[in-house]
Amino acid sequence: MSTVIVDYESGNLHSAEKAFQRMAREGDAGDVVVTSDPEVILAADRIVLPGDGAFPACRAALFDHRGVYEAIHEVVITHGRPFLGICIGMQMLATRGLEYAETPGFDWIGGTVAPIIPSDSMLKVPHMGWNDLVVDQSHPVLAGVETGQHAYFVHSYQFQVADPAHLLAHVDYAGPVTAIVGRDNIIGTQFHPEKSQHTGLSLIANFLRWQP
Repeated sequence: MSTVIVDYESGNLHSAEKAFQRMAREGDAGDVVVTSDPEVILAADRIVLPGDGAFPACRAALFDHRGVYEAIHEVVITHGRPFLGICIGMQMLATRGLEYAETPGFDWIGGTVAPIIPSDSMLKVPHMGWNDLVVDQSHPVLAGVETGQHAYFVHSYQFQVADPAHLLAHVDYAGPVTAIVGRDNIIGTQFHPEKSQHTGLSLIANFLRWQP
């Protein structure tokens, strides 16, 4: 069994690679490979798509790597293998993003990535640091993750999901901010699980065992 973390030169993958490798070893969940090779992606049992920075830049970088998105699409949509998007990797699941310019997403989970606008003007954007999760719906990847557990965020835009059934968890930042989305074999976290200590490592371990 193999898990591929997609490398499309959008962010530092070192901490994600180490966290996934650790939990794969502990759970006897096979190999974790970081790659941009479409052939390796096509052979993967599950896919992780990280992303740091701005939505348009990450999308452009992904599509600049020839064949990578097509391989991801085949694995996830055609074959139904588990997928985890992290930060911008989660945001790109949306129909569109509004950062700098309107940019199309994958449209795998309907919705729009729009600016965070807290109702309290004293709260700063970006939303950065630790915040407590509010779990809205149960999900196998969230087994053992409960309301009140904290996760680490760094972002200025949030995924506004079109269908509430796809909102799995949120946080309060003078208003609700999406933390986790999902449907079928696809899940995404706005926070960085690899930087979220026990909460994040539990989620990673669950994802590596998940059989949707």
